[in-house]
Amino acid sequence: MGKKILVTGGTGYIGSHTVVELQESGFDVVIVDNLSNSRIEVLDNIEKITGIRPEFEKFDLADADLTDSFFQNHKDIEAVIHFAAFKAVGESVEKPLMYYRNNLNSLMNLLDGMGRYGVKHLVFSSSCTVYGQPDKLPVTEQTPRKEAESPYGNTKAVSEDIMRDFAKVNPEQNLIALRYFNPIGAHPSALIGELPVGVPNNLVPYITQTAAGVREELSIFGDDYDTPDGTAIRDFINVVDLAKAHVVAINRLMNGRNKNNYEYFNVGTGEGVSVMQLVKTFIKVTGVNLKYKIVGRREGDIEKIWADTSYANKELGWKAEKTLEETLLSAWNWEKRIRGIE
Repeated sequence: MGKKILVTGGTGYIGSHTVVELQESGFDVVIVDNLSNSRIEVLDNIEKITGIRPEFEKFDLADADLTDSFFQNHKDIEAVIHFAAFKAVGESVEKPLMYYRNNLNSLMNLLDGMGRYGVKHLVFSSSCTVYGQPDKLPVTEQTPRKEAESPYGNTKAVSEDIMRDFAKVNPEQNLIALRYFNPIGAHPSALIGELPVGVPNNLVPYITQTAAGVREELSIFGDDYDTPDGTAIRDFINVVDLAKAHVVAINRLMNGRNKNNYEYFNVGTGEGVSVMQLVKTFIKVTGVNLKYKIVGRREGDIEKIWADTSYANKELGWKAEKTLEETLLSAWNWEKRIRGIE
């Protein structure tokens, strides 16, 4: 028996890739997900990749009683990786209370349960949105956090504050926040990838769905930014590289290698790529002619951000390895498989 890890939101995009990496590293996994933005069939595909079907329970972590009874029934859990959260920037601007209620309550309920049942390790899925639009690039872990541009981004900042304050008064608890940049791509098997429910909020699934003929054309939000080609710049990281960072973080906590009981790391590639560069790279590697148009800027979007990852590289012994080309090809292979395109 390996050590048992609870992965919340484990049927989601980043969660499912992390479950694969955990299982392939010898951990036992139990997933909790309310399936609000994912599909139960993901479990079949995790099993196809790893040969192991993770344990699964469907409920909402924002429900304190259900979360408590879950911990009561799973006393063998040694660590938690917390992905479960609403994550659409635009929707959070329209429905702030829904985002605060869900994203903050689920974290607090988890921390309560962990404290009550002696689970000592948590890796939290944070985001580079906590930096807002930074004054200086690239951002390091010491870059001051700014007021977030969206309620979604703010839930990540407030979650980090909750973890920091919880760690102060619970010295036996060990917490790591991974601030990720923009995860893209799919597992090389093309068995799991990003499949949003409804219209995608993220760029790459919109690109692949447009290429597959599911969407009419891609809208690029703004070409009047202060960047070389006028389109916004992001740090796009391969989802498998990102998933591996979670395994490294869990091992760091479980082996007592953390320097403080609350730590945070930037997880990105360290390179800024513009939206237009990404679109052109996709067209180049796939040979698909993509229909796109330039539209106005989108509320909640920042102009440019990319990571300085040297601290994570040094401290965690982790770094992003996959190229933008192979990452975009993996996303396209995934899209083709789910759409039955030869």
